Amino acid sequence: MSTQPKPIASLSLDLDNKWSYLKTHGDAAWQSLPSYFPLLLPRVLDFLAARQLTITFFVVGQDAAMHSHAELLRAVSAAGHEIGNHSFHHEPWLHLYSEAQINNELAQTEEYLIGVTGQKPVGFRGPGYSCSEATLRVLAHRGYRYDASTLPTFIGPLARLYYFMNARLSAAEKAERSKLFGTVADGLRPLHPYKWEIPGVITTKPLVELPVTTMPLLRIPIHMSYLIYLSAHSPALALTYWRLALTFCRYSGLQPSLLLHPLDFMGKEDDADLAFFPGMAMERERKLAFVSQALAIYTRRFQVVTMQEHARHAAADPRLPLVDAQASFAHLPVAQSVPSSAVPR
Repeated sequence: MSTQPKPIASLSLDLDNKWSYLKTHGDAAWQSLPSYFPLLLPRVLDFLAARQLTITFFVVGQDAAMHSHAELLRAVSAAGHEIGNHSFHHEPWLHLYSEAQINNELAQTEEYLIGVTGQKPVGFRGPGYSCSEATLRVLAHRGYRYDASTLPTFIGPLARLYYFMNARLSAAEKAERSKLFGTVADGLRPLHPYKWEIPGVITTKPLVELPVTTMPLLRIPIHMSYLIYLSAHSPALALTYWRLALTFCRYSGLQPSLLLHPLDFMGKEDDADLAFFPGMAMERERKLAFVSQALAIYTRRFQVVTMQEHARHAAADPRLPLVDAQASFAHLPVAQSVPSSAVPR
């Protein structure tokens, strides 16, 4: 039997709350900040503990600012999980924000995350995979060690079209969300980790990019919500697809980074208001059984670590490529001051 250590892989969960799903969907009910955290977080923490998994939770600042969430979020940190920054207002058009606005988003979120969880985040993921040169500049200046916002796939526009067809959005709201899930150009981004070269920014440690892994060669999604969507048609086919993707990762030397979402742990009986989201027609137990199978395959093939640990490994590699941030985001509109749709706190 081989004693060669397994390659590492990371696992993270974007802790989007019910209100943020409704907000992106164009439902005004989001303004009352409805939350499923009391139902969700104990379930997720028990699920992870039963499998001895320590992961990264990317937390939205607005949720950390709510007193009703304090004990729940403290429990996440107390269980040993990493806390990352997922912006304050969870607006997938963050790439339209000015540098000053982005800095405020991150600073506000840091303040509440430190106060509630005791952890100062060193990693960031933009809502809706939103990223820009201005965002990276702010991250570097604030001492972040990694970003995890890029999704290297060609099918972002198709996902956006599907989303628009099932959302209640005005023309202005669609314009704001015009880069939701990315553009065709994102399919050309690197799959492997790299470090950012940001014009005018000099730091002692690199800002590492950990892309959300898509299938090598084909560049199609393999995050859990997508696997669940496939499993609704055929669980066996979805798991075969998953095994194939991980095989491609092993043969290409890619250390994958798998993304989870809250609705991967919730079924149709948990919240009828979220029926518009793919996979929410599935019963909870059936969904959890599938997620358990998929993660068992993942942990058999890889040593699963937090995003911070993954970034540390990547940064230690002297061959880590350097990517020009300015050229990488030249296709985006120039950042500007955009009114936030935040509700009063």
